Amino acid sequence: MVRIRVLVVDDHRIFAESLAAALAAEPDVDVSAAGSGPAALRCLERAVAEGRRFDVLLVDADLGTAAGGVPAQREAGTAAGQPPHTADGIALVAGVRAAHPAVRTVVLAERDDPRRAAFALQAGASGWVAKDCSLSRLLAVVRGVLREETHLPPALLTGVLRELTAARKHRSDSERLVESLTPREHEVLRCMVAGLGRKDVAARLFLSPHTVRTHMQNVLGKLGVHSTLAAVALARRAGVRPADLAGDVVERSGQLA
Repeated sequence: MVRIRVLVVDDHRIFAESLAAALAAEPDVDVSAAGSGPAALRCLERAVAEGRRFDVLLVDADLGTAAGGVPAQREAGTAAGQPPHTADGIALVAGVRAAHPAVRTVVLAERDDPRRAAFALQAGASGWVAKDCSLSRLLAVVRGVLREETHLPPALLTGVLRELTAARKHRSDSERLVESLTPREHEVLRCMVAGLGRKDVAARLFLSPHTVRTHMQNVLGKLGVHSTLAAVALARRAGVRPADLAGDVVERSGQLA
């Protein structure tokens, strides 16, 4: 019998333990639980080191929220089509997708939310399921995502498709704006996405702070935004990668600043 290894990630202990116990009663399911995103990532790393990788993560959509459903880290300046930057389950989905691409993730939600469900799919989730669904339904989803299926409640399909279509449009518009940048401005933008300030960008690109300031102003103007935060949000929508602070080596070149 092929066994399915499931990790339940939820900071509500009673729910996590109850769900884990119900899943563990299945003859082909091995289940563990974690109470936070960092704990889940540690479980994944430990499992890899021990040669017993997890197959599916069941992640609470509201992971890391305070009492009353308030996100632990408020979203700041979220632009249309850009997922909220909160310390929630969707952020964990993206992290797992990057570090453990073979692991399938399913988001467990207390309410239907087409926008967040679309963000979850964009982050790499394979499903969005109500927390109060039946155990048989949840098991069907777990087995389905392992067959490369994507699972959404039928009532969410129209809304999710609308959100994904809008996100594609925003991405296309953002890509056109980014394409208007010069190579040097694009490199400055990558540094901005990486979180570097003007002085750090200047040191990295061997430019004066005054020159970097001019490039940053040009970037904001061409992108049609008024702040670094908005420029970074637009760049992320367009798929601009942050400068690799660990691996990229920026050398002097004959290109004029």
